[in-house]
Amino acid sequence: MRTAFADTLEQCAAADDRIVLLSGDIGNRMFDSFKQRFPQRFYNCGVAEANMMGVAAGLAACGLRPVVYTITPFVTTRCLEQIRVDVCYHHQPVIIVGVGGGLAYANLGATHHSCEDIGMLRTLPHMRVVCPCDRAEVKAALPAAVALGEPTYLRLGKKGEPDVHSAPPEFEIGRGIELRRGDDIVLLATGNITPSALRAADLLEQQNIGAAVYSVHTVKPLDEQLLAASFRRARLVVTLEEHSAIGGLGGGVAEWLADNPSASPLLRIGTPDSFFHQAGSPEYARRQWGLSPDAIAQRIQQHIDSQTS
Repeated sequence: MRTAFADTLEQCAAADDRIVLLSGDIGNRMFDSFKQRFPQRFYNCGVAEANMMGVAAGLAACGLRPVVYTITPFVTTRCLEQIRVDVCYHHQPVIIVGVGGGLAYANLGATHHSCEDIGMLRTLPHMRVVCPCDRAEVKAALPAAVALGEPTYLRLGKKGEPDVHSAPPEFEIGRGIELRRGDDIVLLATGNITPSALRAADLLEQQNIGAAVYSVHTVKPLDEQLLAASFRRARLVVTLEEHSAIGGLGGGVAEWLADNPSASPLLRIGTPDSFFHQAGSPEYARRQWGLSPDAIAQRIQQHIDSQTS
């Protein structure tokens, strides 16, 4: 995802000379081409993320379109006050890009995990929260965020994520994308765990459970038309995210459901309300926390069985 982001950013910058890139002392080689083409539009702000966010807000106030990029917890948790006060309060068109969302940096310990970022940022007024599921969505999301001209958080994976889309999708911020049809349940997935949702749907199909799968790339604003249709027709609606089940996509859908009651139940699948005190690959972390495709399918099957027993 991060290479797709770098390539797309360079294309956007070539078309819009207001775009500037601020980096928290990472991605230097990845942005070599950008720096060569636009040397006056790249700022390595060092390991000073709060200051970097304030600089970005100032550049936006001067008419530029800053894109702020570093590892997810350092561009969200570490500078939450600056995002709230400098960016959102002043309604500045800053695009905040977090690389390695969720458990992508599972091998580096809890300081590099980000299972609370969506929940924190989606509570901020004016903020949009966009979580692409693959390279194709990254390539579509960045230009859409630039065109939107609003404070926007773009949550990326790291590298090596499988492609979900075989062709560029029709992408609109605030509108989910249908990936798979099914008549029994609706599985709403966001971000780089979406491929696991598709594999879980295949496993459920073997148990005669038809699962429709959607890429809910925008967690704020939610696709309310999709939610209304899903709860109207499905036996069960499931949210899936590599983020705490508190405050993220599942939390947002639960809030919507409280205001729009439905007979269809909601199952939220995400990381638990705890820290991951181990180290290993992202796949290892997912297995430990029940986010592998087989664990997802098993939990959905158990929920359905409990409803019918």
